[in-house]
Amino acid sequence: MEGRLHRLAGSVGAIPAPPLDAPLAGLDRLRRLGLRLLGPSLSRSLLVDRERRVAVLGSTLIVAAFLLASTWPVVLLALGPLLWGIPHVLADVRYLVARPGLHRRPLALAAIGAGVLAAGLGGGVRGGLFGAALALCVARASWPRRLVGLGVVGALFAAAQRAGYAADLAFAHLHNLVAVAIWWAWRPRRTRLHLAPIALFAAGAAALLLGAAGPLLAWSGGMEAPWTGLGMRQLAWTLSPTQAGPLAARFVVLYAFAQATHYIVWLRLMPEDDRPSKTPRSYRQSFRALAADVGGSILWLSALGALGLIGWASFGPAEARDVYLRLAFFHGHLELAAGALLWAEGRRALSPARASA
Repeated sequence: MEGRLHRLAGSVGAIPAPPLDAPLAGLDRLRRLGLRLLGPSLSRSLLVDRERRVAVLGSTLIVAAFLLASTWPVVLLALGPLLWGIPHVLADVRYLVARPGLHRRPLALAAIGAGVLAAGLGGGVRGGLFGAALALCVARASWPRRLVGLGVVGALFAAAQRAGYAADLAFAHLHNLVAVAIWWAWRPRRTRLHLAPIALFAAGAAALLLGAAGPLLAWSGGMEAPWTGLGMRQLAWTLSPTQAGPLAARFVVLYAFAQATHYIVWLRLMPEDDRPSKTPRSYRQSFRALAADVGGSILWLSALGALGLIGWASFGPAEARDVYLRLAFFHGHLELAAGALLWAEGRRALSPARASA
């Protein structure tokens, strides 16, 4: 039986990645054209200086996310998960499991799986905190450090138990911050340029809570988008502590902005900071590295799932979005457990170099 399972695993692992070389080559040509339009000095400075490139890229994308969330939040909340949801879950698995080598640490995987299972059985954020506590127990860290982490997680668990549904609502918003925190701690940096995107995100979130999106929403009419099957009132039921009034709209817009930033971190900033080379890869090289990390079978499942969601969305965007959210609920609890490991084991606990050591 064990031999059959081994052969099955080998067969699954040998599945080649989807054949995307031709379209990715086209994207590489477009990028080269864009760099030429920037001019040799500016393009070279961005290519050779990773920290400057990440700061410029992150800041530009976060400003764009703020403008989109402040203008068409319902459209952003409808289409964002359909376009970027599965790729960002794939990035979660890549950077929090495959790259750090957690798939070679059965106890760590069991702790994460137990938390996800507890959350799926109705525990909500309490299940995720249970998984984080188990991850701390099996972390490669001193017991005093683990006990401090367990104390914090225990306090959060008690607060979540007391708060009930409000705790899950808070986690829906705060899990977007977990990605920012993991990216901030991913590797040591020479400069403080990475603080620019973080500062822009914090300033944008504060501005939205204070009502800065009001004039743009009044101009765009973006609080409603009937063709998506979603509306501000419906979204407020799951994203706001109040279901009517200015505060409800502010929380919905804030979530749209934070979710977009969450995608930016996993799909653009983390790949830039994780790769060993300071210079960027081509799109083809990036895809080959992704295939080497997660395998062709997972890429096929991700590609087919993404195409299925987009096809479903052409008939019912709201229903397709709900299906994605139900399938992808686990990734927030994965981030909780991985964040606990990162804190317990040190700044570079999730880096490939530390994992191989």
